[in-house]
Amino acid sequence: MRPVRYGMIGGGRDAFIGGVHRTAAAIAGNWKLTAGALSSTPDKARASGIDLGLAIHRSYENWEMMIAAEAALPADLRIEAVAIVTPNHLHAAPAIAAMEAGFDVIIDKPLAESMASAQKIADTAAQTGRRIAVTHTYTGYPLIKQARGMVVSGSLGNVRRVMVKYTQDWLSRAGDLEGNKQAEWRTDPTRSGAAGAFGDIGTHAANLVEYVTGERLTDICAELTMLPGRRIDDDGAALFRLSGGGRGTLTASQVLVGDANDLAISVYCDEAGLHWSQERPNSLTVARRDRPTELWHAGGNRAYLSAAVRGIQRTPGGHPEGYLEAFANIYRAFGEAIRGADAPEPGWATMDDALAGMRFIDACLASSAQGAIWVKI
Repeated sequence: MRPVRYGMIGGGRDAFIGGVHRTAAAIAGNWKLTAGALSSTPDKARASGIDLGLAIHRSYENWEMMIAAEAALPADLRIEAVAIVTPNHLHAAPAIAAMEAGFDVIIDKPLAESMASAQKIADTAAQTGRRIAVTHTYTGYPLIKQARGMVVSGSLGNVRRVMVKYTQDWLSRAGDLEGNKQAEWRTDPTRSGAAGAFGDIGTHAANLVEYVTGERLTDICAELTMLPGRRIDDDGAALFRLSGGGRGTLTASQVLVGDANDLAISVYCDEAGLHWSQERPNSLTVARRDRPTELWHAGGNRAYLSAAVRGIQRTPGGHPEGYLEAFANIYRAFGEAIRGADAPEPGWATMDDALAGMRFIDACLASSAQGAIWVKI
């Protein structure tokens, strides 16, 4: 497959997620970084482009210059898609401009810093007909896709209860905000949006629930808290209801000491419970009442995994794949779609998924502000 030529906005020197996107695109093998506006500081943007081997004339001082210049190039030379890896408040403007210029967009979650901005992105996508993918990374893991297939098929019965947690400790000390670029913008409501941990990682947890169950969260009862001196939530928990009648609990925190990146989900259906942890992503526990508990493994050509899941694995059995490979599966699927391939279900978070995430954030904030009452999503 001819690689998709793409330009990146954000993700220059000292940025974390830009390197993740570029590595994922490289692993996917069907993308080629061709242009970039890699920083809001012109000198840093140019230097970052040189670091990555971009042609000097395609390492732009700002995203406006990149989109205008690339759109003016011949069709066989210009970029075909834009990857946006900026802080949340800088998602909408370049995404809208890129789609209006004829480029598809892949964008980091959440979709934007507010529902108003997210809706503008969605409206532009509908008006232009451009494709847009949102990178909810954890849906790219093979065993998460296997779990989804098992639950959505109905072979395990109805979903009764889901328990999901995403807990970290990187903001657990008062000094963690000092000299930390990631903490600086993620805890600033003018750049991150009104939600902190629930916007940053709570959206991942909620998206994982909806992906594995094939159902939407419909109601939420949330309590969001923060350490003294913080401006937006860094800890919280919620009860939720699912469209199929099931119930669940969700915890999201960045201040729980000892938890590095503990994303875990349990889905209890009529006939079995499924258990998966992101820190041990190559194992899926399938537990039933009257049979021995099963431990399913990713990797290799394991016949008990679906053909679609086997098709996205890269390593032999016993050679684990992780975060970057899961991210790469999203890039691979979106690149194939740009080249016209069809798939039974998108390999990325769609616009509907992304808007559901924004509604989740707003509902959690509203519920917590009113004393943890039930709120419709």
